[in-house]
Amino acid sequence: MRIPILMYHQIGEPNPKGTPFRGLTVHPSDFTRQMRWMRRLGYRGLSMRDVMPYVRGERQGKVFGITFDDGFRNVYENVTPVLSELGFTATNYFVSHQFDGGNVWDKHVGIPHAPLMSVSEMRAWAQAGNEVGSHTLDHVHLPALSPDEARRQIVESKDELEQALGAPVTAFCYPYGEQQQEHRDMAREAGYDNATLTVRGRAGADDDVFGLPRVTVSRSTGILRFLQKCLTRYEDSRRRG
Repeated sequence: MRIPILMYHQIGEPNPKGTPFRGLTVHPSDFTRQMRWMRRLGYRGLSMRDVMPYVRGERQGKVFGITFDDGFRNVYENVTPVLSELGFTATNYFVSHQFDGGNVWDKHVGIPHAPLMSVSEMRAWAQAGNEVGSHTLDHVHLPALSPDEARRQIVESKDELEQALGAPVTAFCYPYGEQQQEHRDMAREAGYDNATLTVRGRAGADDDVFGLPRVTVSRSTGILRFLQKCLTRYEDSRRRG
């Protein structure tokens, strides 16, 4: 059984035409339509914590994973009510040094500033049944760092998030999807349970749980393409690595 793990970033009004990576912002009405269609078809959307038994093949059912990178405030505002309405859960990967800050790592490529959740919003996200995951301390390019610094980014972000949340943090996401085997080993040794990539494809029991593929959902993903990505081998056939 292959499980689609959806990858989103922002859920809000798209930036002006011509803005770099504009497609990474999905309109709230499109996100809501996608979730309602999956519910109508009998599927449950789950956080990484909740979906992993299905990915590992320990449980069977019509489920899919929902993940958000970076911890944007518009996800808290626009997504939390939809998940609550449908009984879904999701994982958001937070950059632990940027609470109540912004996507500073995007500035050099011309992506406009977008606010990130505060600690209180992160806690409210979790209290609604959703999961807090780690996206390092500073949203770094892990392969460009020394092993010691890469390990610090992976380990200390977990520690800081757990202190802020008061609960375990077991999901990790490699910033930019960049990683090597040593980074997978670091995530395992740090005590995470799983880690996600940006590699296309649906996840299954034959995957390394510290190198799970995801299904990208962008602004231009229409509902038919969305369902094709989730429910057919469309993404699997385009998987690399």
